[in-house]
Amino acid sequence: MVVKNLWDPAEAKRRSGGLDELVYRSNLLGADRSVANWGGGNTSLKTVETDFRGREIEVMWVKGSGSDLATMQAQQFTGLRLNDIRSLIEREEMSDDEMVEYLRHCMIDSRHPRPSIETLLHAFLPFAHVDHTHPDAIISLCCADNGRQVAERIYGRRFVWVPYVRPGFTLSKLIAKAVENSPLAELVLMEKHGLVTWGDTAEACYAKTIAVIREAEEYLDSRTEEAEVFGGASHQALPPAERRELLAEVMPVIRGILGKERNMLLTCDDSEEVLAFVNSRDAQRLSQIGAACPDHLVHTKRVPLFVEWDPAGRDAGLLKQALRAGIARFEQEYRSYFERNRDQQDKMGDPAPRVMLIPGIGMVNSGKSLQMAKVSGQLYHRAIAVMRGASAIGQFVSLSEQEAYAVEYWPLELYKLSLAPPEAEFSRKVGFVTGGAGGIGSATCKRLAAEGLHVVVADLNLEGAEEVSREINQAYGEGRALALKLDVTREQEVKEAIRQAVLTYGGIDILVNNAGLATSSPFEETTLDEWEVNMNVLGTGYFLVAREAYKVMKQQETGGSMVFVGSKKFALRGKKRGRLQRRQGGRGSSGPVHRSRGGSRRDSRQRRPARRRPAGLGDLEFRMAQRTGGGLRHFAGSIGRALPQPDDAGSERLSAGYSRSDRVFGFVQGKEDDRLHDYG
Repeated sequence: MVVKNLWDPAEAKRRSGGLDELVYRSNLLGADRSVANWGGGNTSLKTVETDFRGREIEVMWVKGSGSDLATMQAQQFTGLRLNDIRSLIEREEMSDDEMVEYLRHCMIDSRHPRPSIETLLHAFLPFAHVDHTHPDAIISLCCADNGRQVAERIYGRRFVWVPYVRPGFTLSKLIAKAVENSPLAELVLMEKHGLVTWGDTAEACYAKTIAVIREAEEYLDSRTEEAEVFGGASHQALPPAERRELLAEVMPVIRGILGKERNMLLTCDDSEEVLAFVNSRDAQRLSQIGAACPDHLVHTKRVPLFVEWDPAGRDAGLLKQALRAGIARFEQEYRSYFERNRDQQDKMGDPAPRVMLIPGIGMVNSGKSLQMAKVSGQLYHRAIAVMRGASAIGQFVSLSEQEAYAVEYWPLELYKLSLAPPEAEFSRKVGFVTGGAGGIGSATCKRLAAEGLHVVVADLNLEGAEEVSREINQAYGEGRALALKLDVTREQEVKEAIRQAVLTYGGIDILVNNAGLATSSPFEETTLDEWEVNMNVLGTGYFLVAREAYKVMKQQETGGSMVFVGSKKFALRGKKRGRLQRRQGGRGSSGPVHRSRGGSRRDSRQRRPARRRPAGLGDLEFRMAQRTGGGLRHFAGSIGRALPQPDDAGSERLSAGYSRSDRVFGFVQGKEDDRLHDYG
């Protein structure tokens, strides 16, 4: 544990002061996750502003609800008239609903976000700058059974200890009165919760926060014996290659179990910190005590799933059995927990675990998106650090079951989740697109990403795949796309690409087999080498990718979709392209031959009249088959300018069949049938 003071006087001087300096201070606190959790903590500034009538008024700027200190900007803070808030401290009580409604009327601009849950805490303290954070070292004290006594050794009479109360009016008033009655106080330690510090300037406030944390870190480090952390080792971590191999095998199984009701994305973590915990003697007991911080609950649930499995046996089958049994047990216990504590209006959230701890292997996290799965993992890293620190000085303690439920299903906490954008059609799903850097492939990737899909952009041209991935991630958020180099004709490369997709996202739901190449030789001049190259890519390559993706879908047991894109360029007649002809009763047929859905062959001109493609139409129309419930649904739409626009001279040669220049097949894997469907 080493928290650094990141304040840069030169950078601070470039700031315009006031709110801009508050943004800088907040970003510094959030830059270190051992100081401020993702989405957790809040900061404030009291200053003087000019209102719409030209009057000078006292204003408090405070973090808006649902923001993250690390990335928030000025527009994510809320300005409130301070004089309207201060008088509230004279009240005896105030409900959450009353508080939210009252603060709405105190905002200097109705367009500002809803203010932080802990706005009153900042308002009731008389200091110009206030920080509230959840540092690992501080929560280690606050979650130790003897934490208050240890704090006295570290801080003497410079701190105020406040027993656990859920944030809101009561806690805010309790803290303000305690600080008022403690003239030597420099900080507040909130039992099972966090830290409050303050200062006369932004720099002084930030420096105080860091200094207080460092004092706690130094004490904890002096009490920690590495050999006995978490009671010492009970299991040995498997070698890295074996860990990743097992994870690649079991993650689709986990994803399938969790996805019976709603799909989830998964991440895996086999870092040294995680392995030291999951392999320890005390890991199972400690992990079931409860959350390390109230802010963790909506992302990690009260406890993780600890998988009872002996890694020494290296038995993947036994691990899958343990996961199935463990997840079923976890979900049943979660339902019971909900029923024991629910209010009449409460609606149970997803009962599946967000954190799964596997001895010898590491941690698997779940979420509705890759970002949310990563958040649950980041927060459990913080929990491990807190349990480590608390165990070094005493016994780790947590919120009671009732206290935890009251936070997890607290409307003000759930409000933060409601700020997320609505889910799209392919949210929670993962796609794998070959030839993803090309025209059709890149357009497909971008269109599906726009519909919510997490997409693997696989292409022999890695630079091109990375560019497509970068564009998607910039548009829709980090992690929405993954670029992989892939030669679809090489079996081992295909296996490794599918494996990497699984390790990144947990599985695959949609495969678009699009990798291809075009040869321009006239038919009679096509060499055997050219023919074999085409067959390797369009035949063998499609087979290899489909086979490996199918293995993943079969493990998931939640169905899946496969789309095969095959060129019909022989239908585009040009000066050097030969015509395929066949004889029927001595009569020649000059059009290309198609296989109909019933399996018979017929002349394309009998199948469909030639249509002139309107000039300027550059979008490729496609249909995608997807299993939904018990049937199939066609997804139709435009996926971008994938094909060149013809000029007048080229219109005649394109008219033979441009409306379906590329034929699409959907391979739909269901629980009972595996069929090839032609959606051409």
